[in-house]
Order: sequence, then C-alpha cells, then structure tokens
Amino acid sequence: MSFSLGFATLLGSFLFPFFIRIAWGKMVDAWGPAGGLVAATLITGTIWTLNHGISTPMITQSGTIWVDMGLAAGVGCWVATAQLGFNKQKSLKNIFTAIIGGIFGAGILTLFL
Repeated sequence: MSFSLGFATLLGSFLFPFFIRIAWGKMVDAWGPAGGLVAATLITGTIWTLNHGISTPMITQSGTIWVDMGLAAGVGCWVATAQLGFNKQKSLKNIFTAIIGGIFGAGILTLFL
C-alpha cells in the first residue's frame, strides 16, 4: 500500500468517530430519539459513502491493512474518551463484550455466506 493510500485510509478511519463525537450527541439532545435516527442515517451514510461507496474511496481494503468502520468508531471513540480522563479500566468489560459479540456475529454470518 502506498503512503497516499495509507494516509487516506487513516483519515477515512478518523472521520467516522470524529463526527460521532462531534454531532451525534447534539442531534439526540436537540431532537430526542428522532435525532438518533437522523444521526445514524446522515453520519453513518455519509461517512460510509466517502470511505467505501465512491469510485476512489478513502479507505482502501488491501491484504496488508483492513479497516472496518465499526472498528474505527470503537477505537476512535475509546481513545477520545480516554483522553478526556475517563476510567479506562471500567471500559475493559465493554471492549471484551464487543469482541465476543463480533466473534459471535461473524460465526452466525458464516452460516449464511
């Protein structure tokens, strides 16, 4: 993978958690549950389109690097929360649960694919 593709992948991975942290909570505060649906549609849809859905996507999937938007959101939001000084030890059970859920989900998906 070239430097420019790697940099674009890193930037594309940064965008999703950045917009989640910046806008999602404000939309929910302003519009309630409907704001969560609007945020889920607008933020996820727009960033997915930039990262995967255009002819020259920001995230390049190759044999050397693989980035999923869920992984990018999880890592990005966890790092941002840790930087704000929240307890990292309390989050370990959530990380473990997310990993188990991902393994379980992948196992179920293999039954259908």
